[in-house]
Amino acid sequence: MTISTHVLDTSIGRPAAAVDVRLLAREANGTWREIEHGTTGTDGRVAGFGSAPGVSEYCLRFDVGAYFRARGTDSFYSVVNVEFNAENSSAHYHVPLLVSPYGYSTYRGS
Repeated sequence: MTISTHVLDTSIGRPAAAVDVRLLAREANGTWREIEHGTTGTDGRVAGFGSAPGVSEYCLRFDVGAYFRARGTDSFYSVVNVEFNAENSSAHYHVPLLVSPYGYSTYRGS
């Protein structure tokens, strides 16, 4: 299984570069363990996250607060967590984030 994401800043209509993104997996005891981390490029993308054997619950943690601070913009959100189920071990999961200083949305992409 592979997991990818991209971040679009809807307040400026462009990809959000330099957003720190962490991929976490839910352990059997319910805690989250970081598997990988990356930073969005100029195209707003982080590609090629892997997965953890035997895990079907994941979280993408986006540090949007630091992104907006670096742009000199106030933001209501400091971190956006997107938790999702990835039960098909042979599938690719693409989870985009559309973000602005005062709102966000996400969906399962392709």
